[in-house]
Amino acid sequence: MKLAEIFESVIGPEANIRLTAYDGSKAGPATADISIEVKSPIAVAYLAQAPGELGLSRAYVSGHLDVQGDMYSLLSRMWSLTINDISTSQKIAAIRALGVKPLLMRVPPPPQEVRHSMMAKLGSRHAKQRDAEAIHHHYDVSNRFYEWVLGPSMAYTCAVFPGEESTLEEAQYAKFDLVARKLGLKPGMRLLDVGCGWGGMVIHAAREYGVKALGVTLSRQQAEWAQKAIAEAGLGDLAEVRHMDYRDVKETDFDAVSSIGLTEHIGKEQLPFYFRFLYDKLVPGGRLLNHCITRPTGAEKTINAGGFINRYVFPDGELESVGYLVRQMEDLGFEIRHEENLREHYAQTLRYWCANLDDHWDEAVEEVGQGTARVWRLYMAGCVVGFERNKIQLHQVLGVKLDPEGGAHMPLRPSVDWP
Repeated sequence: MKLAEIFESVIGPEANIRLTAYDGSKAGPATADISIEVKSPIAVAYLAQAPGELGLSRAYVSGHLDVQGDMYSLLSRMWSLTINDISTSQKIAAIRALGVKPLLMRVPPPPQEVRHSMMAKLGSRHAKQRDAEAIHHHYDVSNRFYEWVLGPSMAYTCAVFPGEESTLEEAQYAKFDLVARKLGLKPGMRLLDVGCGWGGMVIHAAREYGVKALGVTLSRQQAEWAQKAIAEAGLGDLAEVRHMDYRDVKETDFDAVSSIGLTEHIGKEQLPFYFRFLYDKLVPGGRLLNHCITRPTGAEKTINAGGFINRYVFPDGELESVGYLVRQMEDLGFEIRHEENLREHYAQTLRYWCANLDDHWDEAVEEVGQGTARVWRLYMAGCVVGFERNKIQLHQVLGVKLDPEGGAHMPLRPSVDWP
């Protein structure tokens, strides 16, 4: 078998993808709108040593495999491979066809890949120093890069689209406002926003609701950007963002806590501490809004240590089912008052981010390098497919800390606070 035929056997001949290789071989229909070029023996070595998702990712990120055409369409067609990996029999057949030479060609992973050995030196999973490095890896890429991808809102979490034609900025505003209304924010209240990113929720709560809001993030670049934005908005008397671990927040008696996109970084074993910590920060009758990516069921693994996302995007990230999260919240004292799945909204959010990256591709490559830009193109397009096909979901769960008499301080119907 020639190289292009081997890659076609891995990807699947029904994918309608054109393949070419450095040995001159070709496979797939010449009229295909997407093509993959195997540019060097290193791409073959990556695939031989890590057949499936990880090997192909390494080859693409390093530039030894190239893609012409829409990345989302490519990954949608390669769904069974990128999500479920290839079968053992396919791996064996490919290795036999390639021979032993690619297996013996030891090539290091691209520098964008997080080494497990390096993370292990920082402590056990979700130790403070290790968490700080994981957050630094993903969020301290470049504020300018994030401005291009996320747009003016600098909101790196699922938006909520009021309608099919809503813009990304309208949807991000709607998301922050939905959180604010679910929390019942009113002037004079105190809000703690853990994992606050670039301060979007903190600024929204202060500007739109007159709330005194404190946000904390482990990303120094996020904190610096948010502090500048708060000053420019003239909200310094109400809004504050600190560069710190949420576990180091000393203040208590908050009226509300928002956690928007932090739970994915907490880890299954740490969830009881996490929810207890947030529970203890609230006044009686205070509410927690937990917004995070989840697994669709409790049957999947919480972490795929050898997968592309864990190696390149979210080191040590863990996803639970919403049922597991709700049980943890209940067991720690929260009464659950509302829950909703925003899966389709996150797919749409990611489509906007993918388009933004494509619109700024040359600038992004110049800013962060081709390898990192390719990681983001691959990661975001893959996540669109994942949300569309219910491989992952996005849930908002609202819990309340009851007062000593069992009072929830909630309206009789949610529509009083949010339509």
